[in-house]
Amino acid sequence: MAPTTLFLLLFTSSLFIPSYTQNLQPQTTDQEAFISVLIFQQGIDFLKNLLVTKAISSITPLRLPKIEKVAKIPFLGNVDFVLSNFTIYEIDVLSSFVKPGDSGITILASGTTCNLTTSWQYQFYSWLMPVEIADEGRASVQVEGMQVGLTLGLVNQNGTLKLSLMDYGCHVEDVNIKLDGGASWLYQGIIDALEGHIGAAVEDAITEKLGEGILKLDSFLQSLPKDIPVDDNASLNVTFVKDPLLSNSSIEFDINGLFTGRRKIPVSMNYLKSSQPLVFCPDPSKMLGISLDEAVFNSASALYYNAKFMQWIVDEVPDQNLLNTARWRFIIPNLYKNYPNDDMDLNISLSSPPIIRISESAVDATVYADLIIDVLKGDEVIPVVCISLDIRGSGEVRISGNKLGGSVKLNDFSMSLKWSKIGNLHLYLIQPVMWTIIQTVFIPYANAHLGQGFPLPIIHGFTLKNVETIFSGSKIAVCGDVEFTDP
Repeated sequence: MAPTTLFLLLFTSSLFIPSYTQNLQPQTTDQEAFISVLIFQQGIDFLKNLLVTKAISSITPLRLPKIEKVAKIPFLGNVDFVLSNFTIYEIDVLSSFVKPGDSGITILASGTTCNLTTSWQYQFYSWLMPVEIADEGRASVQVEGMQVGLTLGLVNQNGTLKLSLMDYGCHVEDVNIKLDGGASWLYQGIIDALEGHIGAAVEDAITEKLGEGILKLDSFLQSLPKDIPVDDNASLNVTFVKDPLLSNSSIEFDINGLFTGRRKIPVSMNYLKSSQPLVFCPDPSKMLGISLDEAVFNSASALYYNAKFMQWIVDEVPDQNLLNTARWRFIIPNLYKNYPNDDMDLNISLSSPPIIRISESAVDATVYADLIIDVLKGDEVIPVVCISLDIRGSGEVRISGNKLGGSVKLNDFSMSLKWSKIGNLHLYLIQPVMWTIIQTVFIPYANAHLGQGFPLPIIHGFTLKNVETIFSGSKIAVCGDVEFTDP
């Protein structure tokens, strides 16, 4: 069998591709959503915890500017205290929560503690003594009761997500300082007076890092690809078509979701439906739901069909004798009579894109194809018979990693003679042979490609797990959890 693209789109893609209706007018699809991604509360909490963890790892260690304090002692002179090499090396968040709403996404971390180390220096100048008195050592600082909050704005900007920092702040409740080295017990009281300065330095540093982190996160979102390659011929359009929809327990993203040609292939836009998909996941504990409208699969069907990928030549089968007229002498006597012991091939092409029907419990498909029997006589290819096939099947979908794939089985098929150069045929004699060819050649070939699937719109570094697929109306919903796998 020639390695042309997929029987996926003769029989198998029909399990994933909606019906094609020629009398519908082309529709404008640029601003329409055919895939919706809904992040539920469990998913929001998961992302919040991941964001907090990543933020802490990116902040620590954090260097703070040095702090100086000059104290004037009556009749003696000035005492100069310097805290330098200020470093936050540990941050512990006791509790945090995230809440999406009309005004944005609010994240609050409370009961936060952070531990710092610093070097201290003491210098004393007095007109009474001709020499300078100095001392130094190390100090450990613990900041307690710190609260950090920020509100993020998230909008669609030319098909990508724009993240903005609408409000943010940091407040330190208490600072404890412990000096080590030198005559530290003499200076503890003076150092304690620096608690306010230390708290303010921590607040400023954390706030500045929050701003920098949001800018980096926004840059990451802006750099997300607008299409995901499926193969050498097709990509999945993952541009955002509207602002994210925020509720008190979920965030919904609507993307285009249609297949587009990686080469300049004209694609019909005659979709049966273009309604916005709704995510339905019966298990409220799931993190994520992805709903795919059948127009997604219809766009793949149209793309491959228009690109002439739904036709191929079958010249190899498990029982190679099937491709010689001698095997057909009792099935089609005139074929053997006119072309005795000649090799053959089967020229398969779809007469229209496949038709799919998604119900609450099954996915049923019908494929209309023309099969031409060619006789190979020397270098000459002689078409002798054309049979129209009406193939009916059913299948199932499954998730493998972040890809949606599946498998297909043959339920039934019927045949009719379209034309013949060798007289009339007894189709009931041909039907068992065609059943064998479909079952032993087409179905395994189709399932091998279907098993590879196509990518779902999941950001790199995240992997789906605990997934279930649900059929609802003309849509397929993928409901599950995610794990972060990027190192």
